Amino acid sequence: MYTQIDLDGPAGTLRVSGHGLPTVELVRAPGTAPDAHTPIGTRKAALLALSADGEPATIRPARGRLLRSSYRVDARVAGVRYRLMPCSYVDSRLSRDGRVLGTLESAGDGRVDADWAPGADLTPLDQALGTALAAAFGTGAAPWWETVGDIVGELIP
Repeated sequence: MYTQIDLDGPAGTLRVSGHGLPTVELVRAPGTAPDAHTPIGTRKAALLALSADGEPATIRPARGRLLRSSYRVDARVAGVRYRLMPCSYVDSRLSRDGRVLGTLESAGDGRVDADWAPGADLTPLDQALGTALAAAFGTGAAPWWETVGDIVGELIP
């Protein structure tokens, strides 16, 4: 299935669409300055508006600090819970209501590679939303111990 990803980080807009896919849009509040570390420009839920096929949805990105889990992104679309959570340096795992659908990889450049789990019963919404979350927030994260080591290394002259 062809997926079109239109990401404009400085403007704070993302649109994922394609033949047979619902359109998923994520927009950063107008007039807000983008942060340099997040492709969509923020991890603050209050500054983001998510819609799937024209219907409003909720999004709650975690703050993105020390632990890999702090880079998770939760979304709720039509009563279904989605979570994108880093599982390696480059990959994040997408789940729907706790069931793993696959892993996605994005460096935040508007491209997303997906490896869908066999037998995951993937829906077009799963594909479009997972792609949008990966494109908007990037994927992967370093383990906590490496991050702590980097911090300590910076403190030692």
